[in-house]
Amino acid sequence: MSYCRWSTDDFQCDLYIYEDARGGWTIHVAGNRVAYTQPLPEPIELTDTNFDEWWARHKLVGEMVDRADRVPIELPHAGEAFNELTAGAAADRVRELRNLGYHCPDRVEQSLREEAQEDGRG
Repeated sequence: MSYCRWSTDDFQCDLYIYEDARGGWTIHVAGNRVAYTQPLPEPIELTDTNFDEWWARHKLVGEMVDRADRVPIELPHAGEAFNELTAGAAADRVRELRNLGYHCPDRVEQSLREEAQEDGRG
């Protein structure tokens, strides 16, 4: 299961995080970012009644990604990967990376901390 991917939040996430089948939690750190040439359209939450509107925005964002520039990330750990033994250690790593300036949704660290509590291993 992944907690976030490069495509999360309209391709603005710098981390790709998942529970690794070989053990632990793997965190890949992007080496570059999408730099949109125009502002993103307002987000649309998918509901039972607005699929066509949501899909049109989704397609537009995909086209914007195709036209966007990629800019190198000049922060420590850009392009690196980490494997943490516990969900708690992965949450700590996410916090560290976010404090350095990497983009990742708040809910990712929260989900990892909840999993650590359930595990009892932190």
